[in-house]
Order: sequence, then C-alpha cells, then structure tokens
Amino acid sequence: MEKEMDQEQRRCFLINELLKEQPRLRKLEIPKGQQEQRQLLRSLMNIRLPGVIGEEFLKVQDAYLKKETEKKGITDVRELEPVEEGIFLWQGDITTLRCGAIVNAANSGMTGCYAPCHGCIDNCIHTFSGMQLRLACARLMEQQGYEEETGRAKITPAFNLPCQYVIHTVGPIISGKVTREDEKLLASCYLSCLELAQENHLESLAFCCISTGEFHFPGELAAEIAVETVRGYKRETGSRMKVIFNVFKDEDLGIYRKILG
Repeated sequence: MEKEMDQEQRRCFLINELLKEQPRLRKLEIPKGQQEQRQLLRSLMNIRLPGVIGEEFLKVQDAYLKKETEKKGITDVRELEPVEEGIFLWQGDITTLRCGAIVNAANSGMTGCYAPCHGCIDNCIHTFSGMQLRLACARLMEQQGYEEETGRAKITPAFNLPCQYVIHTVGPIISGKVTREDEKLLASCYLSCLELAQENHLESLAFCCISTGEFHFPGELAAEIAVETVRGYKRETGSRMKVIFNVFKDEDLGIYRKILG
C-alpha cells in the first residue's frame, strides 16, 4: 500500500493518524495547501509525547521524511574542503548532512522541543529524524533516572536523517554576564561529544553552534571556545576524526571564518 502513495498522500495519512491520538483535534480539517499541511504535520509530531506508534505509521513516515530530505538536497562530508587539517566549516541545514554524527543542542529533558514548528535546531532534528528519536531519548532518560547535566552528552541512532547518529548535549543557559563556569561547561559540551564520537569509532562529527540560540551564549565567545576545544582535543589525542563546524546564519559564518583564518 505505501509504495503506491505520493508525498501528499503520505502526509495526509500521517496527519490523520496523529489526529486520531488527539481527541480535541479529531474534527480538525486537513488544509489543502502543501505548506499548510507540512506545518500541521510538523506541529502534530512536535507535540506528541514519547511513545510507541504503529509499524504502518513508521513505514509511511520513514518514506515521507527521507523523500523530504532528498528534496532539500543532501551534502556528503566527503565533498567538503577542510579549512585546516581535519577541520571543516560548512553553512547549511545540519539535517541534510551525511556524516558520522551531528550534534543536537538539547535541553535537560533530552526528548526534544515540544513547541509546534519552533525554529530551534532541537525541533528541526527531532522532526526530520522521526518519531523514533523522541522515544529513544526518553528511554535513555528513563534508564538514567534524572535529567541530563549541562556539559554532558548522549548518543542515539539518527533514524531518518542522512547521518548515522545524533549526539545530544545540553549547553549552559546564559541569563546575564557569562561566567568562567559557563565557559567551562560549554567547553565540556564539545569535549563530551568528541569523546562519545571517538568511543563509537565515528569518522566525522558535525557541531552546531551550541548554546548560542535560545540559550543566549554570545556567538563569538562560543565559537572561540568551540574551536579551541576541538583543536586541543585533536592535538592531545592525535584523533583523525573529521570535525565540521556547521553554521546556519551568515553572522556565524563570518565569526568562524575569522577565528579559523
């Protein structure tokens, strides 16, 4: 049955299945426009609590998400040119990067962003990875028994993303002046991710700009800490892992170009 579906049919099927789980939304009509349908599907995915879902849903969802990512265009880390030995700078959507692992700037609950269609990277990664990611994260948290500490990291499969794994780390939240402890915690995020990637024998790791968005860490200082930590790790361990600094905004691209020379 799924093989006969086009993207619109898949999208409507997924929306209908998710609406059935929401009694107060069951009478909601599916909009006609593709963009409105995409927003509704993403919203329903975003608000759904971690939990098992049917195999047919997952089969349709997986086909839908992979096709959507293909349409956006996938970039392979092997196509990138290093800015220095083993270090790369790439501007683009991190959910379209084919590499060993991408880093997600998570919150302490670790199960993703529940705000419908929110613009944070946590929301984006969980949306295009699929329902399986939130459940995998919830199971990790259940096993741990407490919220993730700032500066630490966890690894999960990437499910429908082109990368192999997602490494989730919790950065410091800045509400006033940046303290030395904040700087140490941010460096710990990068180090924890590097160590976890190395432990899992990954050949490449792509970092987002941890803590600089919703967590308000100043961009230039965060980038300096990121580059210094990665360079120090490579120097001290001799790691040959490719490290990609992923930026989305032009402003961050300019900051990293300046720091990396």
